[in-house]
Amino acid sequence: MAILLTMLDIFIIITINVFVVLSHVSYATDTITKSASLSNGSTLVSKDGTFEMGFFRPGKSLNRYVGIWYKNIPVRRVVWVANRNNPTKDDSSKLIISQDGNLVLLNHNDSLVWSTNASRKASSPVVQLLNNGNLVLRDEKDNNEESFLWQGFDHPCDTLLPGMTFGYNRKLDFYWNLTAWKNEDDPSSGDLYASVVFTSNPESMIWKGSTKICRSGPWNPLSSGVVGMKPNPLYDYKVVNNEDEVYYQFVLRNSSVTSIAVLNQTLLIRQRLVYVPESKIWSVYQIMPSDTCEYYNVCGANAQCTIDGSPMCQCLPGFKPKSPQQWNSMDWTQGCVRGGNWSCGIKNRDGFQKFVRMKLPDTTNSWINLNMTLQDCKTKCLQNCSCTAYTYLDPNGAVSGCSLWFNDLIDLRLSQSSEGDDLYIRVDRDSNFGHIHGRGKKVVMVVSITVSMLLVMLLVLSYVYIFKPKLKGKKERDGGEHEDFDLPFFDLATIIKATDNFSTNNKLGEGGFGPVYKATLQDGHVIAVKRLSGNSEQGSKEFKNEVILCVKLQHRNLVKVLGCCIEGDEKLLIYEYMPNKSLDSFLFDPTQSKLLSWSMRLNILNAIARGIQYLHQDSRLRIIHRDLKASNILLDNEMDPKISDFGMARMCGGDQIEGKTRRIVGTYGYMAPEYVIHGLFSIKSDVFSFGVLLLETISGKKNRTLTYHEHDHNLIWHAWRLWNEGTPHELIDECLRDTCVLHEALRCIQIGLLCVQHVPIDRPNMKYVIMMLDSENTLPQPKEPGFLNQRVLIEGQPSSENGITISLLSGR
Repeated sequence: MAILLTMLDIFIIITINVFVVLSHVSYATDTITKSASLSNGSTLVSKDGTFEMGFFRPGKSLNRYVGIWYKNIPVRRVVWVANRNNPTKDDSSKLIISQDGNLVLLNHNDSLVWSTNASRKASSPVVQLLNNGNLVLRDEKDNNEESFLWQGFDHPCDTLLPGMTFGYNRKLDFYWNLTAWKNEDDPSSGDLYASVVFTSNPESMIWKGSTKICRSGPWNPLSSGVVGMKPNPLYDYKVVNNEDEVYYQFVLRNSSVTSIAVLNQTLLIRQRLVYVPESKIWSVYQIMPSDTCEYYNVCGANAQCTIDGSPMCQCLPGFKPKSPQQWNSMDWTQGCVRGGNWSCGIKNRDGFQKFVRMKLPDTTNSWINLNMTLQDCKTKCLQNCSCTAYTYLDPNGAVSGCSLWFNDLIDLRLSQSSEGDDLYIRVDRDSNFGHIHGRGKKVVMVVSITVSMLLVMLLVLSYVYIFKPKLKGKKERDGGEHEDFDLPFFDLATIIKATDNFSTNNKLGEGGFGPVYKATLQDGHVIAVKRLSGNSEQGSKEFKNEVILCVKLQHRNLVKVLGCCIEGDEKLLIYEYMPNKSLDSFLFDPTQSKLLSWSMRLNILNAIARGIQYLHQDSRLRIIHRDLKASNILLDNEMDPKISDFGMARMCGGDQIEGKTRRIVGTYGYMAPEYVIHGLFSIKSDVFSFGVLLLETISGKKNRTLTYHEHDHNLIWHAWRLWNEGTPHELIDECLRDTCVLHEALRCIQIGLLCVQHVPIDRPNMKYVIMMLDSENTLPQPKEPGFLNQRVLIEGQPSSENGITISLLSGR
C-alpha cells in the first residue's frame, strides 16, 4: 500500500509539473468539430507540432483569452489572439462549433463572447490549426483543403507570420492591418497600428491614432529603400499589386529558422525577431524606425533628413526655411518653401537636380505610370506646374515606368547605405546647385558664349604666356608647392592602379571629405586612400589641416598617415589600413556587437581616452579634435582603436584650452551644447563627445538612433533617467549583461554621465577620465547632462541671446 501511495505521489508530482510547463494544458487535439470543444486545460495543436492554441492569461492580467503561440519555444510569445477585445473572466469559457457552423467562444452562462462570423455555412464544419499558424474554419466535405470559410490570417493582430498577408483587398474593401497590444498585460487593440496607404503608388504607414509615425516608402517593383524589402539571407518577400489586391508577404528561406515581424507599443515600434534556440531568446533582426530620420516628416516639407548630417535637416536646393528663427534653433517642423523669385511658367527657369540614395517622398500626392521612359517622366513633370519631382522605377532597365510627385515633398531622407532611389527634384536653374537637368540654361548659354568668347581666349593666352612662367618660377624658388606637408608623396597613377581605378568594390566607406578606398600596392602592402570628393563640403583648407596635423601627431592610438597625393584636382591622403574598419560597424550591428566582449570594450575606451589625452596635453600642440564619434574610431587587426579624421581639428597654443568660431562643424549628437549653440569649443567639447562615445560603447546603441522611452529623446536622456531611477544596469548592452563585470560597467556609465554634464567646467579633463577608468576610487555624482534643448550657461558668463548662426555643419 505504501509503495502504491509513493507511486501515486510521484505520478501526481509529474502531472503537476507537466500541467505547469504546458501552462494548464491537459490534453491536445488537432481539430475542433461539432462533437468536440476547446475549454480550460485543452489545446489545439498543428499537425507538425509547431503551433498551439489555447486559453491564456497575459502578464499579470486576470482576463482570459484564446491565443496561438509556438508550442516548443519555452518563453511563450503569443502571435494571434481571437478575442483580444472581449476577454472572459473565469475558467469555464469554451470554444465550440455552433449550430450555424461558426467557431464561437462562450462564457460561463453560454453567452456569446466571440465568433468567426463566416459568410457561408458548412454541412460538416471543422476547425484546424495549420502548420503555418493559420487557424481555419472549413467544410470537411470540401476536397479543396485550401478552401476556407474563415481564416485567422484574415484577421492579424500584432504579429506577421511567414505567409500571412499585410495589405488591402480592393474587391472587398478589406484591410489586413497589424495593431499593437495596449501593453504586455493587455492584448486588446492599442492606438498604434500599421496599414497600407492605398494610392496608385502604395506604401505602408505606422500610425498612432491619426498621427503618422513612420512609413516604409513606396512599394515599387524594386523597393530598394524599403524596410523588409531588401535582399537579405533570412527571408524572401513578394509584393502583389493588381486590380484585386495589394499586399506584402514574406517566406523564410530556411524552414528551421523561426522569425516573425511584430508591431508593439514600445518605441522600437516594428521589429523583426529571430528566435535563437541556443540562448532561448528572441533576437532583434530589424527595427523600424531605425533612427531619427525614419520618424515621419521630421524635417518638414521640402527638406531632407540625413542622420549623420550636421544639421540633420537641410532645405532642398532653391528652398529656404519657412521660419528661419525656428530652423536655426533646430526646430525643423515648419519645413522649407521656395526661395528667390522663381515662378513656374517663366521660360527657361525650370530644371531638375538628381538626388541619389533617397527614400522617396510620401506617396499621397503622387502618380505612377508603368509605360513611360525617363525622358517621358521629365517631359510630363515639366508640363504641370504642380509637379515637383519624379523618379524612374528602375534605372537598370529591368522594369519601366515612373512616378511623379505634386506640391510639397514630404518625408525625404538620404539613405545611409547604397540602398535608395534616384529622385529628380524640380529646381530653379538659377539656384545653381549641382548638375541641373533642364532646358533653362541653353538660351543663356548661347548669349553668354557670344559675349564672353573673346574674354575667355584672352584669359587663356594671358595664363599661358604671362602668369604660368611666373608661377613656375615662384614654385621653383619656394622649393615646390608641397614643401609644407613634409610627407611622402604618392604618384596618382600608382594610387589609381592600387584601387583598381577607385572601384566601388574597394570602397571602405564615405565621410564628409569623400570616399575611402582599400588599395593594394605592387609590393602587396595594403593601404587606405581617402579621396577628397569634388562636391565635398570640406575643401583644401581642411585637407591641408589634416595633412599638417598628421605629420605632427604620432601616437599608438592615432591613425598613422603614410603620405598624400596632390595632382590636378585630385587630393588624396594615404593611411595605414585598418582591417576591422570602424567601431560603429561593430557597436551598432546586432550580430557584430556580440564579438565585442566586455574586456575588449573596456580596452577600447581606455585606448581612446589615452589618444585624446595625447591630443589635449602631451603633443607638441594642444589639439581639439571636434569630431570624435564611433565612425572615426578605427580598429586594427588586434581590435586596438585608433582615432582618425583630423580635418575638423583645431590647433591651439600651449596654454589655450578653448576658442570660439562662427563656423560650426562636426556631427550633431556628439557635439557639446555650448559648441552647437554658442560656437564655443574647448577640450571639454571633446570630453563631451567621449562621454557620448562611452555610453554608446556600453549600451551598443546610438545616441541619436532612437527614442528609448516616452520621455527620453536620446541615449543621454535615457542614461540619465535610469541613473536617477537607480537602474543604470538596464543601459548595459543585452549581449554583455551576463558576461560583463557589473561594477566596472556601472562605473563606466557614471564616468560617461560625468563627461556629458551640462556645464563644461563640471566635466573632468581626459587625464582625470583615464584615472577614473583605471582606478576604483569613489567617483563624484554626475550633474544633469547637456541635452541640447536648454540654454547653455558658461561658467562666469551672463546669459545672452545666441546671435550666431550655424553656417556649416558638415555631414560626416
